[in-house]
Amino acid sequence: MDGLIIKAVGGLYTVESPDGSIQTVKARGIFRRQGISPCTGDRVCVEQGCITEVYPRRNQLIRPPLANLDKLVFVLSVRDPAPNLQLLDRFLAVCVYKSIQPVLVFTKLDLADADYYASVYSRTGFPLYFADYRQPQTVQAIETELAGAVSAFTGNSGVGKSTLLNALDVRLQLETADISKKLGRGRHTTRETALYTLPNGGRVADTPGFSTFETEAYAQIAAEELPVCFPELNAVEEPCKYADCRHLHEPGCAVRAAVAAGVIPQSRYDTYMLMVQEAMQRRKWQTQ
Repeated sequence: MDGLIIKAVGGLYTVESPDGSIQTVKARGIFRRQGISPCTGDRVCVEQGCITEVYPRRNQLIRPPLANLDKLVFVLSVRDPAPNLQLLDRFLAVCVYKSIQPVLVFTKLDLADADYYASVYSRTGFPLYFADYRQPQTVQAIETELAGAVSAFTGNSGVGKSTLLNALDVRLQLETADISKKLGRGRHTTRETALYTLPNGGRVADTPGFSTFETEAYAQIAAEELPVCFPELNAVEEPCKYADCRHLHEPGCAVRAAVAAGVIPQSRYDTYMLMVQEAMQRRKWQTQ
């Protein structure tokens, strides 16, 4: 039987088959010697109560362990707390690198407007939503975005992630800690990660706030690959003077000209520049 791991904890895996049946199984002992560790989101083959094969993954998150994500939803409040844009931009780049569609959802619109964030991120091409609970259609749009997809939610404490999850599914009208348990992650542990099915067929997992992550643990992106990870940089049509332009200090750089003209937001370019410099320094250290 082929199936999807919807929960993994303590060496036991809950697998859902295409017909909706669910069974809890173990994995082959040889997996450990082969360095294979099944995780939530894996597509697997189960035979006689045992996972005998883990199919190739499209992508993977390390903490918590999740595989084959379609989307990673960043829940950010416009105020209290305000988002750390450099950290956000780093993870957006990692998402693009790992072929995960980032989705940005801004909350707490009753405290401040989101015009600045709209101006910065509307140019990325990433799905961008503003959850205003006074306008139910804003939540319905997010629900439509997640239909039929495997997604993970991430957001720091206090950004309104639980409120948003409650709004997306009335069955989750629980306290914050209870929602975390319902979605498979206890307040003080990441040992258990589970996918929860929304009414529209989409599946969601809860993750720790991304401020606790280290982007280097997720992907070490080479300097020459970073422009693709910042879609608005890669979309500049006018070619740079030099084919191998890194968009740092080279003369005739079309990307820097776009930044100067306000076409590319300065904050996005600053993060790109920092990541390129780090990648170049990493390569230098590795070749010494």
